[in-house]
Amino acid sequence: MPIGPPNQSPGQATVESVFREERGRLLASLVRRFGDLDLAEEVTSEAVEAALVHWPVEGVPAKPGAWLLTTARRKAVDRLRRDQAYAARLAILQVEADRADPAPPADADGELPDERLQMFFTCAHPALAAEDRTALTLRCLAGLTTPEVARAFLVPTATMAQRIVRAKKKIRQARIPFRVPGADELPERLPGVLQVLYSIFTEGYAASSGPRLQRLDLAEEAIRLAQILRRLMPAEREVSGLLALMLLTHARRDARTGPDGELVMLDDQDRGRWDRTMIEEGRGLVVSALTGGPPGPYGVQAAIAALHDEAADLAATDWPQVVALYDVLLALTPSPVVELNRAVAVAMRDGPEAGLTLLDELADDPRLRGHHPYPAARGDLLHRLGRLPEAATAYREALALAGTEPERAHLRSRLTEVEPPNPADRAGT
Repeated sequence: MPIGPPNQSPGQATVESVFREERGRLLASLVRRFGDLDLAEEVTSEAVEAALVHWPVEGVPAKPGAWLLTTARRKAVDRLRRDQAYAARLAILQVEADRADPAPPADADGELPDERLQMFFTCAHPALAAEDRTALTLRCLAGLTTPEVARAFLVPTATMAQRIVRAKKKIRQARIPFRVPGADELPERLPGVLQVLYSIFTEGYAASSGPRLQRLDLAEEAIRLAQILRRLMPAEREVSGLLALMLLTHARRDARTGPDGELVMLDDQDRGRWDRTMIEEGRGLVVSALTGGPPGPYGVQAAIAALHDEAADLAATDWPQVVALYDVLLALTPSPVVELNRAVAVAMRDGPEAGLTLLDELADDPRLRGHHPYPAARGDLLHRLGRLPEAATAYREALALAGTEPERAHLRSRLTEVEPPNPADRAGT
């Protein structure tokens, strides 16, 4: 998702490229130094504005991150000198924070210390509402503007601004520390960070509403953040698992839609258009995720995605192994959505009747109400069994629930395959 304006000069493009890489690190360092997210964001923006003025003339410095940090710190100090009451309040907060978590020593060579890991855990703190965590992560760590975050989730800018302000206010009022959890807290807190990133990716991979099936920019931001998190936490196997899952899924992006943006199902995709480099990277990460201890949910899902990506076509997929992995996933994270996906895999292994039996056992689960893939899957299996009136009913139910136009168009096409023509329509032809 571009941060800078279109039609930039070469100097501006260079600044924007550096800013995209450095912003999260810069913001995290400033928050750690001053203890205030609003102040850090403001002086970060001012430092970038200064870079846009100086760098095209003077050249990009050898250490752009250190240049931005020095500039931002000076602007923060100037601001605090002008507002003594604000400075006094921040000083009190900083003393409290330092007592709880002393600041790490500065790098001897002046390099900007990478404190983004603290920001990951602050933005995904369990005290924040789930939607606020995602908004704050995109705003602070991905560097998206508030209007860009709002567009990503198809809400008004004012609504998204309120979410971000609410999250910042909660951080201040609850004195949420900008720190990495201790070893005793990490198992409880890391899943929340991963869930935020996965939510961002999921919205990019399969948009909840709107004219497009995919939000590739959003999915790519989630991957970029996951790559940063893995560099910061290379020993955490579920971080590797999540990144693997994203890469193995995103590798199919170009084949998932046709020339006009229409949905292309897995069995109809041109697998030659899948990104093999991304698949190989994802497969390597799966090995890391599943080695050295019991598997985690993201590692298992990545292994399933790898089996799909390795198959020459749908029929060649190792469906018995896919079902076995879904059994493992169900034991780790029982949910009706996992059961739905397992039922579809069973249908591929044992036939549509076996899959339909499993789907019908989920019919009364309220958690699947409003989840259009459930009636869509039933419609497909009923279609394969030749039970066309029932398939039509299921497709109509799915059509009423689908959020994006490509999904609705696909379901309308399915419906025409199983629903007999209206006699009134024939009479008028």
